[in-house]
Amino acid sequence: MNSFAEISEKLIESTIEIFTGMVMMEVTVAGESLQKLGPLKHSITGMVGLAGTHKGVLAVHFPKKVALEVTSNFLGMDVAEINEDVQDAIGEIANMLGGNLKTILSDRGKDIQLSLPSTISGDEYAFSSQAEGDQIIIPFQAPAGIFYVEVELEQ
Repeated sequence: MNSFAEISEKLIESTIEIFTGMVMMEVTVAGESLQKLGPLKHSITGMVGLAGTHKGVLAVHFPKKVALEVTSNFLGMDVAEINEDVQDAIGEIANMLGGNLKTILSDRGKDIQLSLPSTISGDEYAFSSQAEGDQIIIPFQAPAGIFYVEVELEQ
């Protein structure tokens, strides 16, 4: 296992499952995977690091409008601005996706550790890791717009 095509397929399944079951939101793949993501504008990114037999990062990038809708659905309350609730919700989504990726990459994830989730947000920022490796960025369509799930793994 673990060709990037297999990882991508399973990551798509787990993203749809998490959004359907936990966020109560239908999402679909919004086109082909990307090789690079330009500067993120008015966005928030949730991420978890992976260490062990596989090293890398899983990140999920949401434009502000999508992040507010996702958080509102996830928490069952209206959210109008990027605040601690949004940071926590986006971090938790990254954590759930990271947990699924950990299972995808190894036998029940026993030989991979995840970092605590963290978030970054701002008017404009770039996201990239220092490691040389494989990368995949999958666009998803949510009702409020497109968001991206990104995985970078060291070779």
